[in-house]
Amino acid sequence: MTKRMLFIPALLVSIIAVSAADRAEAAGICLGPQIGYYKAKGADDGEMMYGAAFRMKLTPVIGVEASINYREEKYGDDIVTVRSWPVMVTGMIFPIPQVYGAMGIGWYNTTIDYDETVLPLLEEDTVQEIGWHFGGGVELPAGPVILAGDIRYVFIDYDFEEIPGRGETESNFYVITAGVLFGF
Repeated sequence: MTKRMLFIPALLVSIIAVSAADRAEAAGICLGPQIGYYKAKGADDGEMMYGAAFRMKLTPVIGVEASINYREEKYGDDIVTVRSWPVMVTGMIFPIPQVYGAMGIGWYNTTIDYDETVLPLLEEDTVQEIGWHFGGGVELPAGPVILAGDIRYVFIDYDFEEIPGRGETESNFYVITAGVLFGF
């Protein structure tokens, strides 16, 4: 008898949660924060990335995402610090409702800062780079929100030609992100 008494409220909570998630997903427009971990090939270490994403489902199978993030990485034993504010636009294909493939382009507003004790003649430089990315992920309904997680590989190369022996440094990276999307 106790199991039945617990089953009915659990069933009702599940139905309400799925209904709220369906409303958020049916809205087709979601916005929310995201956090990620990334590691560029030539960077000294992996780092965290923070930002926000705006998603819109155009059809049940096709969607689009716009996002902006902040990331920072170090190269050459901390001689070079790269700070970037990528603005990305991503096309999404949902072969099944919660799983998607992603491909897009990004504009990377990047500041390159040099350690003055090692390279005193080089000044901070801000450049704009274009990169592209592909990957995939999942969207999981969780009550009134959607939990999203994905992995993407980003192609972008920085040119550190001012540093002897560095030239074009491999700065392509993969990023694993997680986010909470609120439908409206």
